[in-house]
This record gives sequence, structure tokens and C-alpha cells, in this order.
Amino acid sequence: MTLIQWFIFFLIIQVVHFLGTWKLYEKAGRKKWEAAIPVYNAIVLMKIIDRPTWWTILLFIPIVNLIMFPVIWVETLRAFGKKSEIDTALAVVTLGFYIYYINYTQNVTYIPNKNAVKKENTLSSLLFAVIVATLVHTYFIQPFTIPSSSLEKSLLIGDFLFVSKFHYGARTPMTAIAAPMVHDSIPVAGVKSYSKWPQLPHFRFPGAQKIKRNDIVVFNWPADTVYRFFDRSGRKADKPIDKKSNYVKRCVGTPGDNLSIKDGIIFIDGKELVLPERAKPQYSYNISIDGQTPINFEYLLKELNITDPAGQTAKDTIFFSALTSESALRLKNTPGITSVTRIIDKTADKRIFPHTKAWSQDNLGPIYIPEEGKTVELNAETLPFYKRIITEYEHNDLKVTGTDIRINGQIAKNYTFKQDYYWMMGDNRHNSEDSRYWGFVPADHIVGKPVFIWMSLDQNIPWSKAIDKIRWERLFTTVGGDGQPVSYFKYFMLALLGYFGYNFYKKRQAKKRA
Repeated sequence: MTLIQWFIFFLIIQVVHFLGTWKLYEKAGRKKWEAAIPVYNAIVLMKIIDRPTWWTILLFIPIVNLIMFPVIWVETLRAFGKKSEIDTALAVVTLGFYIYYINYTQNVTYIPNKNAVKKENTLSSLLFAVIVATLVHTYFIQPFTIPSSSLEKSLLIGDFLFVSKFHYGARTPMTAIAAPMVHDSIPVAGVKSYSKWPQLPHFRFPGAQKIKRNDIVVFNWPADTVYRFFDRSGRKADKPIDKKSNYVKRCVGTPGDNLSIKDGIIFIDGKELVLPERAKPQYSYNISIDGQTPINFEYLLKELNITDPAGQTAKDTIFFSALTSESALRLKNTPGITSVTRIIDKTADKRIFPHTKAWSQDNLGPIYIPEEGKTVELNAETLPFYKRIITEYEHNDLKVTGTDIRINGQIAKNYTFKQDYYWMMGDNRHNSEDSRYWGFVPADHIVGKPVFIWMSLDQNIPWSKAIDKIRWERLFTTVGGDGQPVSYFKYFMLALLGYFGYNFYKKRQAKKRA
């Protein structure tokens, strides 16, 4: 929807509100016209229903407002003595239009200061709890689970994270009608959790920092057309940006960078990208053995914490799909292993972005990563890099006739980008679906920054061995930072015990004094 369409929609809502409540405003001692003035009418209504004025703000926050509306309907009825369960149910089921019936047919009496005597309203309390949780989930912190091994060693399958929305700036929801605190489908029911119409324009609050190279970032997968994860029916889905699947990768290229990959090593503007200490890039290896010396591979796999597949491909060769350089060196120094060779992919692969070059997952580039406000030349050579940006991400009409490139009907020799873009990759270089396959990640697809691991479960250990299943050393560890991760779980437990101990002591002292 355009801004004009949203404005018209907003005015229609104001008319609906006025027609359904003006008599109630008068019975509450207010003027009829106060029900008709946008925003002001909401402030007045908060006074009528004896609720804080700041609740007005919640009515204009996407997703949160969908939960607020039923609360306001119920509270309005209660302000005029309609407190029964039937009244509450009718308010919700009729989407608030039950208030029309009260407004025009019932001789109700306004109850000022209705909350002076506290009386629990279960529905309102429950809904307001959901509102608070939705605010936190949408604008501050969101839980996230690591589903794949693309960042293995830094983030493990089974890690449960908190993702900060405020580091890069919280993004307001673009999908106006959606179930709170779920993503693109409702759990158990498996049905779509949102309506594609209407859509709000993209807006992001100022962040505490900008995305830097080597940051681990959660973002909406730009190429997502998955109907539902693990759905094998072949169905496709055209999803709004904020309902595309969440991915987590490492940002290795920022706006304005020229990125190349040579034999699996990333270069930015001609210089090798230096990874942080916690980053453990992994590659595939072939291991040759002499066939005579006994080797306890089961022990080695456990010692090196190798989680990706490995298997014998020939009598004297074992293939490891993912090894760090430290693990490769450990194997190289193992008696019976004659050579350790990193596999470097040089085979041309049309799956590699932009799908027109003889590039591979280990050798590609240079690629210019678009920066907002910067201009690139458009021709048959450069267009494949930026075609999706022009059409899908920045919503232009693109037509190519022979050598002529037309954008929105006009011949175009160059193009100026409207937003920043990023290049995201997994540390598990040969087992990661990332920017090498689908290209740039637009700024409006950024979700947040993983900051904290609060739980970690080993997927290979059953729940019958719950103590062993929990990776205790990863509990309460930070995702970023220098040096190796340190668990703060024991400090948390000590603080918790101290808190309960202090409370217990205070209660005992109070009893003695009594």
C-alpha cells in the first residue's frame, strides 16, 4: 500500500470509530466531536476507560495494535457497566462492532474511575501480557534456534540464542496483519500466520552500531519462496520481506567492498579478510592412509568434535566434509595418515551467483557490493549482478531489448542504489547455502545481531541422558567478543542463590520482629 492509500485507510478507521462511539463519549461527559479527531480521540478514550494516556502509542505500533484493539473494546464496554462474559465475547467475536449496538440501542451509564476498585479481567490481563511480550520480541530481543551447521564451531546446531534488535536498529513490521510472536506459520496447525495485505513501508529505528565485517547477523533469506520448511510438495510462496525465513551467517562483505574468493580464502579490496579468533572456517578434506597402521577414527572424531559427515571413498582415502585447519593439522600428525589435502573447488558451477560466470564456490569475483547512493554502469556484463536488486529489492520495471536496458520505460546506462547491501557466508564453506548462491542481502532484510547463547542441546544425545545432552560449557556465553567463549552460567546461579538467600533471611528477620 502507498502512503496515500494508508492515509485513506486511517481516515476510514476514524469514521468507523466515530460512528460507533460518539454517544458513549457524550454519556462520559465529553463532546461528540472529540470522537472524530484522529489521535486526540484515542487520548480522550483512554481517559474515559480509565487507562494510561501512553496506551495511545500502542494503537499505532504494527502487530501490537492488533492485540490492543480487543483490549480497548472490552475496556470500553466495562466503562459503561458491560462486564459480563457474554459482553466480552461479543466484543471480540464481532471485531468491536458490538459497541455499535450498545451505542445506539442501550441506555447505559458511564462508570468513572472504574479501575479504582481493582477487579481482575482475565482477558484484558492476558492480552496485555501478550502485548508486552510482542513489544519485546519485535523491538528488543528475539529468541532464535540454530538449525544447520553453516556456522559450526562458532554456533552449533541446537544453540538457543537471543538476537538483539536494537544493535542494528529495530525494524518495524512490514506485515500489518499477523499472529504475534510466530514467524511465517502457526506451530502445530501449520497454516500461514499472516496476511500479505496490507503491507507497511520499511522503517528502521536508529541502531547502536552498523554491521561490520565478521559480524554474525540474522536476516530474512532474500531468495525465500519456501511454502513451509520440510514441505516436499513443491509448493511456492511469495512472502513479504519480514516473513521470509530467518537465516544466520557471518557478514564478510559490507557496502562499497570489492569481494573475491580465491581457493576458498576471502579477499576484500585485494587484501585477505582476517577472521576473529572465534571464527573457525571449515573446508572439505581428503585424508590418505597407509592401510597398515591402526587408526582409532572414532576417538579422533570425538576428540576433534567433528560433527559433519565423513566416509571412506577409496581403499586408502577418507573424505571429511568439514574440518578446521587445527583439526586438519591434528590428523596430519596422526600415525598412519600419509596426507591431508584440502579440497579446492575449481569446477564451474552455474548455481554460483550471478549464474553467468565460470565460477565455483571456492573461486569467484571480484564482486562490487552495492552501497546506498552509489552508481554503477549497466551493460550486458554488469546487469546480471544487479538485476534482482533493480526489480525485486528496489521495485523497478526492467526490460532488456537487444543492447537496450530500460528501467521504468527509460533507457538506462547506469543505476543508483537506494539502500545498502551485504555479503553473507557460513564458516562451513562447503556446507552453507549463502550469498555465493543467491547474492546480496538488502539492508531492509536485516533482522538483528545474535548476542547470547542461553541454552545449547546436543542433537546426537537422547533426552534419556539429559545431563549429557546439555552443553553446559556453552550456557550463558556471548556470541561475539575477543578470545574464546566463557560461560557465565555459574555466576548467574550464584547470583540467583544469593538473591533467594537474602529474601529468605529478610523474611526470617521479619518473623522474629513480629
